[in-house]
Amino acid sequence: MQSKTLRYLPLLYLAALLPVMILRDFTPSNELRYLSIADEAIANGNLFTFSNQGVPYADKPPLYIWIVMLGRTLFGEHVMWFLALFSFVPALVTLRTMNCWVADLMTTSERATATLMLMSCGLFLGLAIFLRMDMLMNMFITLALYTFYQIYSSKADTIRNRTLFGFWLFMALFTKGPVGILVPLVSTVTFLICKRQWRTIGRYWGWRTWTILLVGCAAWWGGVLAEGGVDYLHNLLFHQTIDRAVDAFHHKEPPYYYLISMWYSMAPWSPLAVVATVVGVAKGLLKSDVEQLFATIILTTLVMLSAFSSKIAVYLSPIFPFAIYLGALISIRMGRTLCFTLCVALPAAIFILALPALTVVARQPDLAWLDNVWLYGAGAILSLAGIGALFALLHHRNTLQPAIRTLSAGLLAALFVGGFSLRQLNVELGYGSLCHKALDVAKQHNTSSNFYVWRLHRPENMDVYLGCDIKKVTTDEILTGQCKDGVLMLPTHRLRKDPHLKGAISSHRCDTVGRYLVVTL
Repeated sequence: MQSKTLRYLPLLYLAALLPVMILRDFTPSNELRYLSIADEAIANGNLFTFSNQGVPYADKPPLYIWIVMLGRTLFGEHVMWFLALFSFVPALVTLRTMNCWVADLMTTSERATATLMLMSCGLFLGLAIFLRMDMLMNMFITLALYTFYQIYSSKADTIRNRTLFGFWLFMALFTKGPVGILVPLVSTVTFLICKRQWRTIGRYWGWRTWTILLVGCAAWWGGVLAEGGVDYLHNLLFHQTIDRAVDAFHHKEPPYYYLISMWYSMAPWSPLAVVATVVGVAKGLLKSDVEQLFATIILTTLVMLSAFSSKIAVYLSPIFPFAIYLGALISIRMGRTLCFTLCVALPAAIFILALPALTVVARQPDLAWLDNVWLYGAGAILSLAGIGALFALLHHRNTLQPAIRTLSAGLLAALFVGGFSLRQLNVELGYGSLCHKALDVAKQHNTSSNFYVWRLHRPENMDVYLGCDIKKVTTDEILTGQCKDGVLMLPTHRLRKDPHLKGAISSHRCDTVGRYLVVTL
């Protein structure tokens, strides 16, 4: 594979993700919440302290909310493609950084294969699409660690890089919080101790680095104190950090959680990445400083995050680039073995089942919305990619690269084709279509701005679409006539289980929007 192909991979990545970036609706759980928080901040004139439905929101630093606020200010509304760029571009920067890092250890063809693996890697691919601050933080962490290595290897031990090291660290902290500093701190210090260079820790974590961090934090926390007072600052610095780490009030999971989640988080490459890393460490194959640093980052981050009480799969995402590239480095060095062949053949076999599985699942009444020509096209591509990968394993007996590239390309092509199904599927995935229908109904029937919801998942941030607060109501409130002169939105599958409510609303006009009903009161 020529270097020109490696340069074109970002364009192919953009093409694969573009339909999703343009056509997708915002998800109710997190994305809609960030938009609502930004709207409240703009309305209140806040820059450092935020609230969600009037409740203080000190969960995250302000950088990502600023980006959302910028998009709303520029376009007058929240635009998916603009916000998606702040997930996609950091993904590209991370890919480029990793490729520069391993340039001396891998050929152009091998780097292209590793790039395709990371591009198609489970949650890395997901984080390049969805609106979260994780990919932005991962970019800054990767840049900080790469800058550390540049200084360590004396390739670029300059004042500029020592300054950049501190800057990347602060930006990682300012994006999502303490993990942005802890991952580089724990991994680099552990690496230097293992290399018996602990006396040089101050070379990286010296006065310049800490000055940048302290000055940045002082400006940030000063703004928080001025806007939100002591209580908000305490919430930000202690409740949302120490309390979540020691005894989480959200996402509390056992210590072994990531040992399970990493298998689906890095799919389809988790078998190859995990097995290659374990074999490489066990056989002492980590010869270069790059490989040893990658292994240190993976292991220390895994142990550290496992010790924290709050856990979700995406929290482990900082290690994904290093796990994939280390797996690629070791598997290439060891050559094609039976074990590595099975690690690629397994996802290939699963890919083959994509179309048959979709055909069966789409026949289920609750999943009939999957019966979509674009999804069948995506399933067909995955199945063909699996067949092609198995053929490549049989035809190319000395290398895994053709099979890996076939699976990666097939997955990205399937995402491109499947992305066009979002025109029909958005009504099932988000609340945009539902809220627009509710607004139309309210306008047509000249009702007031009363928007009621019954048993919807996370409906409070619908104000992003509706321009006003919604009112959650109970069955009794509806039956007793307390909901008047407005529009009621509810899920049809739950309504079927409540015959009394179903009978009560049967006398009202009902419009169907996907799996929801819009009832005119």
